[in-house]
Amino acid sequence: MAPPSVASEATDRPILSPRHHVIRKLRRSSSALVGGSIILLFLLAATVGPFLVQYDPLKPNLTQRLKAPGALHWLGTDFLGRDILSRLLYGGRISLLTGVVVVGVALLVGVPIGVIAGYRGGRVDNLMMRAMDVLLAFPGILLTIAVIAVLGPGLLNMMVAVGIYTVPSFARVTRAATLRTKSLLFVDAATALGSHSPRVIWRHILPNVVSPVIVLSSLRIATAILTASSLSFLGLGIQPPSPEWGAMLSDGRNYLRSAPHVATIPGIAIMFVVWGFNLLGDGLRDALDPRSKA
Repeated sequence: MAPPSVASEATDRPILSPRHHVIRKLRRSSSALVGGSIILLFLLAATVGPFLVQYDPLKPNLTQRLKAPGALHWLGTDFLGRDILSRLLYGGRISLLTGVVVVGVALLVGVPIGVIAGYRGGRVDNLMMRAMDVLLAFPGILLTIAVIAVLGPGLLNMMVAVGIYTVPSFARVTRAATLRTKSLLFVDAATALGSHSPRVIWRHILPNVVSPVIVLSSLRIATAILTASSLSFLGLGIQPPSPEWGAMLSDGRNYLRSAPHVATIPGIAIMFVVWGFNLLGDGLRDALDPRSKA
């Protein structure tokens, strides 16, 4: 029998709901705090920043070309005299929007495929997963280049191409979580009580699939931003003169000796955003891991 002090302490300790447990874990996770702070900073800069800058990101000024960072242009100017800070803030909108849209498309397509394949099994599962295996057989960047070669370059086509490349990851993770959940007793009980398949999927399968999907989404946003920047660097993404971090990096590579800030500044922005989403994904993975509740 436990001592009275220990028993009273265990009795007085509040019982946390799963949501409050996750929030507490996130608050204690240095990875989640650092990653979330970086992402919040870039979101605020992309949302509010363009209204505060005084230079047009598209208007060239050849008398100010390749200026180093200074009082007039805090981050310097590019080879056409355009303010890099203005272009960086406007380009942040495009890069962040690309990551969110790509993951949104992958969620809308990949999650239903994974849930249906895992729940139905048999030929349906084999057919859907073999289609995903075909997409996974191609290296990601080559698959996106092939899709853009068919659709043509541009922001919308780039989002579609990266979204197609991202769908198989969500489908396979969702299928694995569905197979694990389908074997549990409460799903068998719901089926035995006469619940139809759509109700079982909506009420019992999907809530248990959310956690790994959230973690994968945060990680895949970083991958989508990096892939979109790579395509724009190659000239297959958004077209000039629209500001985009990958295109800005491509424009500055010819001036690495004379004006290295033109290429290094957008490269650092890409690095920090991708790092922030990866840190947030690590924190979410630890917080949503049910084994951490023990």
